[in-house]
Amino acid sequence: MALSGSSTDFISKPATPSNVMTFGAVGNGVTDDSNILGNIVAPQKKSEWKSSNVDTWIAFERINGLIVNGHGKIDGRGQAWWTEGNLNTSFESKGTIVGSPRPTALHFFQCNNLQVDGLNHINSQRNHISITNCNGATISNLHISAPETSPNTDGIDISGSTNIQILHCNIGTGDDCIAIIGGSSFINISNIACGPGHGISIGSLGENGKSDQVEEVHVKDSSFTATKNGVRIKTWQSSAVKISDVSYTRVQGTSINAAAITLNCSHTVPCTNIILDHVNITSTDPKQPTHADCINAHGSSIATFPPVGCLLK
Repeated sequence: MALSGSSTDFISKPATPSNVMTFGAVGNGVTDDSNILGNIVAPQKKSEWKSSNVDTWIAFERINGLIVNGHGKIDGRGQAWWTEGNLNTSFESKGTIVGSPRPTALHFFQCNNLQVDGLNHINSQRNHISITNCNGATISNLHISAPETSPNTDGIDISGSTNIQILHCNIGTGDDCIAIIGGSSFINISNIACGPGHGISIGSLGENGKSDQVEEVHVKDSSFTATKNGVRIKTWQSSAVKISDVSYTRVQGTSINAAAITLNCSHTVPCTNIILDHVNITSTDPKQPTHADCINAHGSSIATFPPVGCLLK
């Protein structure tokens, strides 16, 4: 394992090789694993990075059976990235500051049968954790936090991945607690405490008419506390995006915005089999009622508030 950057603990400049057995790896030739027991701290200033044009701080790529656990802290010290220059918030260049992308703090790419458990992750430069093109992952017992004013600091982003479980996590950031992006399927999310942030979202998908697909996403037994969005599906209009078999079950909480449930699907390709079962999201302001918005979303709702009369059969 090689970690690069500058820090008070494990990460120093220039890149420093580390023996994973020092941090708890089994070393049996079968399992790839490591404990994070101390603190991993990012450089405090952009000038301390080897390059300001980086897209990832810590990356694990093409490792099967990787286990990352422990009760240590990963501190992205993202404040220097949040406040510098002008933030471009368009989807394709989301997270760009003055022409340079802000780094994802922890990225797993093509890591199959992955396990991540018990970490405390704070103040990422951009999104805290990205799971990309992975098959089989269990993410559990994480505490992820950043100020609600920190831009684009998603808790967990999932793209192009399948058979992913996210369990028993507390996530409060300046953007989506969990975002499911294109090419993902069989995503099971349960016992998540989300807030502040933008809720648990599917999207944004299909910009510039691109085709994409998300299916079999199931969220249950979770709560939102003062999130900007609660339940949200967002696709670009006139796109060829297929979203199907999505359920929210026993989800409750409060929303800052009046639109507590947003199911905005493409006019071209509808969302199908969207199920809301015992969802209850009220407003943080007792004087402001919540409501649901839909575009071309088909499915059903059971014992759900606000009522989702816009959901098509």
